[in-house]
Amino acid sequence: MSVTRNNHYVPQWHQTRFMQPGSNTLSYLDLKPTVHTKGDGALVPGKSLFQTPTVRAFCTRDLYSTFFGTDVNDEIERRLFGNIDARGADAIRAFSGTDQTAWHDNFENLFQYLDIQKLRTPKGLSWLQTQYPELSQNELMQEMQGIRMLNVATWTTGVREIVSAENSPTKFILTDHPVTIYNHAAPPRDRRNDFPGDPSIALKASQTIYPLGLDHCLILTNLEYAKDPSTNPLEKRTFARNFQRALVNTINFIRTRHLTETQVIEINFIAKSRANRYIAAGRNEWLHPEASVTKPWRDLRTTLLPPEDELFHFGGEIYVGYEGGGVHYQDQFGREEEPRPWLTKALPEASPNNRDICPCGSGLKFSYCCKLKPPRLRTSWSEKSIRERNLMFMTGIENLLELDGKDWNDVRSEMTDDKISTLYKIYASLWPRETDLLSLLPKPDGTFRSIYTGSLHPKLISEFALGSALYFGEIIIQHPFTNPMSLREEMRPTHDPRAYRGEVLKSLLTFVSVFPLVKQGLVHLVPDPWDFDLHLRDQTMNMAETRRRGIRFDHGSDPRMDVVIEEDAQRILMGLPDEALLSQLVKVPNLASSISPEDFIAHVREMRRQDPLGVLQDNVGDGGQLNIMKMAPNFEMAMYLAQATGAQILTDSAFRWMELQGALNRRHLGAAPALEELRTTIRSSPIRFPVGFSPIMELKSGEAFDGVSSVLSSAYRYLLKTKPGGAKPNFESQLAARFERGKRLADAAIESAKVPHALARISSIFRLGGLQDNTVNRLLLMSSSEHHLPSVPMATYISRWPEGNQG
Repeated sequence: MSVTRNNHYVPQWHQTRFMQPGSNTLSYLDLKPTVHTKGDGALVPGKSLFQTPTVRAFCTRDLYSTFFGTDVNDEIERRLFGNIDARGADAIRAFSGTDQTAWHDNFENLFQYLDIQKLRTPKGLSWLQTQYPELSQNELMQEMQGIRMLNVATWTTGVREIVSAENSPTKFILTDHPVTIYNHAAPPRDRRNDFPGDPSIALKASQTIYPLGLDHCLILTNLEYAKDPSTNPLEKRTFARNFQRALVNTINFIRTRHLTETQVIEINFIAKSRANRYIAAGRNEWLHPEASVTKPWRDLRTTLLPPEDELFHFGGEIYVGYEGGGVHYQDQFGREEEPRPWLTKALPEASPNNRDICPCGSGLKFSYCCKLKPPRLRTSWSEKSIRERNLMFMTGIENLLELDGKDWNDVRSEMTDDKISTLYKIYASLWPRETDLLSLLPKPDGTFRSIYTGSLHPKLISEFALGSALYFGEIIIQHPFTNPMSLREEMRPTHDPRAYRGEVLKSLLTFVSVFPLVKQGLVHLVPDPWDFDLHLRDQTMNMAETRRRGIRFDHGSDPRMDVVIEEDAQRILMGLPDEALLSQLVKVPNLASSISPEDFIAHVREMRRQDPLGVLQDNVGDGGQLNIMKMAPNFEMAMYLAQATGAQILTDSAFRWMELQGALNRRHLGAAPALEELRTTIRSSPIRFPVGFSPIMELKSGEAFDGVSSVLSSAYRYLLKTKPGGAKPNFESQLAARFERGKRLADAAIESAKVPHALARISSIFRLGGLQDNTVNRLLLMSSSEHHLPSVPMATYISRWPEGNQG
């Protein structure tokens, strides 16, 4: 079988829809004709206007070919696009007609075809290439398939209109990037339109234009903008989620407008302005719409806006009842829950003064927080911040458990099932499923920060993670509490609180330990991103499953974790009902003969009382206790959060460190070792990590740790900005010397304060080009992230300093 290497990125069947009746060619215009050099050295542009059949138009050699050694594979052209184009052709024909049954049958096919058509062009593939530090041709084809369906939810939940050119002498034209994005606030020279970019479809005023043929054009408009054209055009639409479940009416298309010739030419002008190199039309004169258009770019929106009296077909609230009594709710934006009024904030009427508390909720003055950040790098001002929600959660805990004057034993003894259920309900009320977490997370704004990934167990997190705030900038830690709404109903702590008696103590003690640093702004305690995006969760779990095949991590590889696992196992055993405990006793004859059953039960209860995480309530009846070992976030989500927030990765988990090294090994191109002298210097002597909130805050208030923190921050920025091949040896050597001086000051401060501390060895990954995994960049694209790093500049592993070796 011959291999197809001449790949059409605009299908031939679609090109034929723009031919004049009786013609078998198109008028074809090259906007960037090849420049030829004559014999005398003069440069002459090649031919730019010609007639061509479809076989020669809108195609490029090996655009979709994959290569395995010397073998060329064309399966993407034949199988993937063969199937997509067949269904797409049926859909385009259906929506060019008036048969609503055909519309319904081809609704999904239409938008799936539009999505891949936007991506499959040379411009679309160039855009995809820029979302990754590097992609081979084979990887590019893999990512093109992996990122499919990216825009379908946005398009289908908006206003859908098909306009007609049947009454116009001029008809619609076709371009080499036929799915065109127009935003009236982003003219062709706007940075958002720099090749190969387009304004984001998620922006309120972004409209999608796709000509179906000579006489019909599809226009897709965000509902908010259609209802209120005065809205901020460059602000993201409400609930801008790429992959979401949404109920829509498949036959609701506005088809009432017959455009004038002027309006058709204006649409052609927009399409030509966003083309890459080639455009085609049924007649030569249609190829030059700019000769007739007199409106500025901003005013062209009047032609694209759908008629107001037809908008009633879209939006509104939907209630669906089910036989079992359940009800599905959906608002006009596709949200399945109503917004929580206690989580919203009124925007300030004017810009805050320098000394005002910043509207973002950080607790800092405006001049020290958002003032110098562009709006795109600020966290939301219209919703309660992550910090504010944690403050609210702490208030809820204090009120529910009546903490004033109580010690931890009092809290444990009074922890009823009703309180457990209520505690998780409070948490869920602060983090509804429709939360836009990316809008609340810090952005890559140049601030030095770290994503902590490791055990959220209260015994382990206080050893190194909290003290890291002295060295590694802002620390982002995943919240220890589980959101009940992310679980099946029968597994939720609100449904079966008894099963969470032990788990709630671990989560509560971790939260209380971290909270003082959260209040001070040193730690961001963020919820699990999986709680809000089921598609992200499913994709991540599938990626993790694929990646972990063949990975082994034996018992004994992480002694810190092994001890905690054994203690938790013993804790579960001690929490068994008395009858079950006695049945275990008889299995140890020597022990059973030396202690009475009553004394044994009393001894176990005393052990539970002495254990800070021991459940004091008697475990009677059926049902066991959940024991969740939270190692969070996982590798993919740690990379995801680090790139989304502009952070390095910080871990005290040997397993996670092994995964990070694996990511580095997978990315062998475009990365180079750096800061070797600094890495060796850091690793060569123990680093002291203060334990406990008071010691940390006491030391943070001074300047003794600024030297070390400044070096690590400088290293981060150096790695972020320096490309492979651009290393600066003198600067790297200087950083190592600065670190040694800073460490001496930090050690002296700890000695002087006589605070408890743990000794650790710091191992680092410093790479120009950073750590990167294609699957993580794909997740960020799927999440509608607009501003994130292409890779993670550095990673740090904290392990206990070997006993008997004090450096």
